[in-house]
Amino acid sequence: MKQLQISVRSFALKLMILMAFCTLSDCFDPLDPNGNITVTFDVLDYPQNGGYVARVTIRNFYQYRHVEKPGWQIGWGWANQEIILKMAGAYATDSGDCKNFAAQKPHCCKQNPLIADLWPGAEGATVEGCCRSGVISAWAIDPPLSFSAFEITVGNLPANTSHPPANLTLFAPGPGYTCGPVQDTEPTVFLDYGGRRKIRAFRTMKSVCTYSSFLANKAPVCCVSLSTFYSQQITDCPKCSCGCRDSASDGVSCSSQSSSLGGNGVEKLQCTDHMCPVRIHWHVKNNYMRYWRVKLTISNYNLQRNYSDWNLVVQHPGFSKKAITYSFNTTTLPTVGIEDEVALFWGLPYYNSELTEAGAGGGFGSVTTDIILEKDLDEFTLMSGWALPRRVYFGGEECQMPLPDAFPMLPNGGFRIRHERRYFFFLTLLMIWLELRL
Repeated sequence: MKQLQISVRSFALKLMILMAFCTLSDCFDPLDPNGNITVTFDVLDYPQNGGYVARVTIRNFYQYRHVEKPGWQIGWGWANQEIILKMAGAYATDSGDCKNFAAQKPHCCKQNPLIADLWPGAEGATVEGCCRSGVISAWAIDPPLSFSAFEITVGNLPANTSHPPANLTLFAPGPGYTCGPVQDTEPTVFLDYGGRRKIRAFRTMKSVCTYSSFLANKAPVCCVSLSTFYSQQITDCPKCSCGCRDSASDGVSCSSQSSSLGGNGVEKLQCTDHMCPVRIHWHVKNNYMRYWRVKLTISNYNLQRNYSDWNLVVQHPGFSKKAITYSFNTTTLPTVGIEDEVALFWGLPYYNSELTEAGAGGGFGSVTTDIILEKDLDEFTLMSGWALPRRVYFGGEECQMPLPDAFPMLPNGGFRIRHERRYFFFLTLLMIWLELRL
């Protein structure tokens, strides 16, 4: 009984610790409630000599989290001593020890193979959806490029036999993904003859992989600064948003010289008070009768990394009305339990889709756009920081926001003084007029 009480207390303590570390964005993202990466194994054929042929598809259902360079890698453990005889559209990074199967000349004999995508134009690039160097677009940005696929011929099995792979792992390209077990589901239906004929897979097995920022990053990777036309106050990123300049944290160092590059896997950043690789600045420029204007700037302080196919998510009540963006692509996202509208931004191809690394002379790479937002005249107000964003994500990672009490606010006191002077002026005129009448 005493051991049971200790076990219950231990479980409760672990649960409390997990809840303390598991933020809303880690456990459930209301800005992307159905986001995941699904890995599907479709068994297409059972050869007479045993084994099976399968099409493996990695499909990204995240609306704004893409798989960037150097691309995905996927691994698993075989359940019954299988080997990979052939592959098309991808390759195993290590062939393993194949001396027991020399006559078959297998592609890979490891019991825990690690698979990577081929590059465009590579030999064996014959599978639809393959060979993009492992880069997969976010679902809301480019659905036709939001998946990757390859074909695999599995051997060392009896005829008409297949087993679900175990312990599926996904690197896209870094850590943070947790994959569920590979389980049987309804067989996939493929269309042939221009959609006139349906062909069903012999067997379909799926695993769902979800992302956690807590598992992927020890600290935020971006921060937000704010400024407005109606206030001289500039709200910088909170100090030490992503780390502190003088700290001895592993994996990050800073330099005032762009030519001083880090080695041994150390990320080299420009020295700043916030020490974030990326900063987003939101500046309210103008206030017109029916519209207001914002300048949005994304700056890269990383001295060694370009952010290809970047994207930005901004939660803001102003996106409930019509918005015009001049230099970025944009769309609004469906959400769950969020009152404010959410806008997704990404770069224009061959123009600003790549956020370049910090440049020479202490500068930084940046992309920027102006945004015109239509007013809702029944609700529009600049009071209490309404014109400033509520939440910002860069590349799927939530950025560190300043505290609300640091937001630049309207100079209400100044308006009150001007109003009092105006009333005093009219009161003086009224007194003069009354004296003339008398």
